[in-house]
Amino acid sequence: MAIIDIREGGPDDIPAILNMLDSSVEWLVAQGRTGQWGSTPWSASPRAVEVVTKYVTQGAPYIAEFDGVPAGTLTLTDGPGPGLAPVDEPERYIHVLASERRFKGHGVGSALLAHAVEETRRAGVSLLRVDCYAGDDGKLVRYYESHGFVRTEAFTGIDEWPGQILARRV
Repeated sequence: MAIIDIREGGPDDIPAILNMLDSSVEWLVAQGRTGQWGSTPWSASPRAVEVVTKYVTQGAPYIAEFDGVPAGTLTLTDGPGPGLAPVDEPERYIHVLASERRFKGHGVGSALLAHAVEETRRAGVSLLRVDCYAGDDGKLVRYYESHGFVRTEAFTGIDEWPGQILARRV
C-alpha cells in the first residue's frame, strides 16, 4: 500500500500545484462540470496563477505526496479570501484544495484535510473554515460535510458563482 506523506510547500511547488489544478479542471470538463472552475487550465490564466502564487507565498502551503509524487495540495491562511467576511475569532482558512486526478480514490484530499485540522489545533486555533463551489449536485459541499464541516453561509461569487462557506471546530 502506498503512503501519503504531507510536507510544507513553497514557491518551488507552484508549477506542481498548477498541474494539480489543471488536472482537476480537465477532469471536471470531461464530466461536463464547468461551473466550478470553468474550462481554462489554471496555468493558462494569469489571474489564477496570481491567486496560487499569493496563497503559496503568503500562506502555509502543504503538499501531499503519494509514493514521493506530488498528489495534492492545500494552503492555510488566517482568514478568507477577498469578498468573504472574516469571523470575530482566530481561524484557519483552507484555500486551493486540489489533487492530481490520477490519484483520485487514494485518500489524498482526506489526508490533507486531516492535516489541516491538526495544524489548526497545533496553532491553538479552534475554528477551521473553507469555502467551495455549491452548484451542480452539491457533491463538493457534501464532501466537506463528510469530513466534519458544517454549512455556515451561502454566498454568490463573481459571475453568479454559487458558493458555500463551511466550518469545523477542532
